Amino acid sequence: RDQLRALVHAGDLRPGDRIPASRELATMLGVHRTTVANAYAELESEGLIQGHVGRGTFIKGNGNGLKITPPAPPVLNGNGGIRWELLFADERGEEILSRLTANIPEDALSFVMARPAEEFFPIDELQTCVNAVLRREGTEVLNLGPSDGYPPLKAVLLEMLHRDGIAAKDENLLITDGCQQSFDLISKAFVRPGDSVIMENPTYPGAVAIFHGARARCLSVPMRTQAEPGTPLGLDLEALEATLAANRVKLILLTPDFQNPTGTSMPLASRRKVLELAGRHQVPVVEDYIYARLHAREERIPSLKQLDRSNLVIHIDSFAKVAFPGLRVGWIVAPAAAIERLRVVKQTTDLHTDQLAQATLAEFLRRGLFGKHLAKMRKVYSSRLAALDEALRKHMPEGTRWTRPEGGMCLWLELPPGFDASELLIHVKERGVLFAPGRYFYVQGPQPNTLRLGFASL
Repeated sequence: RDQLRALVHAGDLRPGDRIPASRELATMLGVHRTTVANAYAELESEGLIQGHVGRGTFIKGNGNGLKITPPAPPVLNGNGGIRWELLFADERGEEILSRLTANIPEDALSFVMARPAEEFFPIDELQTCVNAVLRREGTEVLNLGPSDGYPPLKAVLLEMLHRDGIAAKDENLLITDGCQQSFDLISKAFVRPGDSVIMENPTYPGAVAIFHGARARCLSVPMRTQAEPGTPLGLDLEALEATLAANRVKLILLTPDFQNPTGTSMPLASRRKVLELAGRHQVPVVEDYIYARLHAREERIPSLKQLDRSNLVIHIDSFAKVAFPGLRVGWIVAPAAAIERLRVVKQTTDLHTDQLAQATLAEFLRRGLFGKHLAKMRKVYSSRLAALDEALRKHMPEGTRWTRPEGGMCLWLELPPGFDASELLIHVKERGVLFAPGRYFYVQGPQPNTLRLGFASL
């Protein structure tokens, strides 16, 4: 009965179609004829079928005045369905990143994102590299690859790291799907529920989400965004020292160069102090190096990894902020024992990083195209930063303060006391202007009068 009814509603049996006689169907199904006869009687009372003496039984249709209404689709979110939100393992994974990127009109003047200017993507050069790789390697590059990375890419990255003053070997390098995955792998390899992790405040919300998801205690250390006598820009070192002394800390997460969201860079003396404190307390430091290559001046402060003499620093980087954010390739540089553990964790996550993307980027680097593109983008972003700084000087009210980075992709602005950046966003959005309110970037204690301005993709 139910099967026939379903076939009618689905349209597999149409008005006028003849169905088997009760004796015939009973034989086909291996049931008693009475069972089929009773089912037919019930279906006829519902108006779905009609028997004709001497001719048989037929599906009844609209020609007989019957309108067959298909059953309503199953309710997925009503009282009869599963309440998926009750099954989720963790309620703390807030959709911060999607909130920042949602509903951005194409014609808006958007300062929301810290991402490269897509109008400068070197498409032709990349196409040349893809074609060269496919001609040379064919199907091999489309197969599964080593979990620690495509060997030719690792080789050119090691050369680049050596030029950066980082004496890494193959065993110290793991290719990942970008910095976001690098943070995720580090959290899985090192952090147990309840472990304490030190973060800058404010900081990159994607990292906060990952370590909250790992159920870490995220301890915040303030960022100094304005120069004051005797207090360097960047991480508050006194607060860092106090936090390390008061807690058993598992990791310290830092972005020493053009920190997101403040744009500040840590002075050399501060970097040495961080390493001294980390060594004293035997706490590894995760250095996010993703913005460091976008410097406006030729003189660069050595990275924490370059200064590291105690194998304390886990150094992560990516191509995403220079070019090709959609090609998800990044890397981790760390002691061999840490890399081996991270490699095993990565295997359980995605086996390996896209080998064609790795091979293409290796070719891009090998041909010297990365250096040329990087030099051009430094000039572009420096010009855009200068234009933004000049506009802020002209138009912002008295009492407004903002950082003046010498590179990177964003600056941090503090409105005069009493202003609320979220309220301001409502008003400027009506005029086609968007920015990221500062509250999205705080680990704790958000300041309502703060906001981030991304200038690279204007």
